[in-house]
Amino acid sequence: MMNLKPSSIPSLESWGTVANLGSDILEGEGSASGHLTHGTPETPLSAGFFAVSKSIFRMVYPFTEHAIVLEGEVTLKNEATGEIQSYRPGEGWMIEKGTPILWTVHSPRFVKHYMAVI
Repeated sequence: MMNLKPSSIPSLESWGTVANLGSDILEGEGSASGHLTHGTPETPLSAGFFAVSKSIFRMVYPFTEHAIVLEGEVTLKNEATGEIQSYRPGEGWMIEKGTPILWTVHSPRFVKHYMAVI
């Protein structure tokens, strides 16, 4: 069993920027880091911690994701429907593969734990 709370965030390795992960950075650096807890990005099911610095970026989800916020605040806009929702620690979401999302990271660092299904 794994506790998912701010004190459970492990040391995260640099993943470059969110542009390296297929996103378009609109503002800020978008520095990304993470730590996989299950599988790899290529396996049908993967999970891990993901962090990003304060930024605004756009991505089309390459997988279906369930995530819970552990640190920071983010606003996600579904660009297909116009729906906008902000999230803080303890809150989470489910996003379907192929959904275009505009991320606005409000805090200096945002951390989530996610489970992704290709």
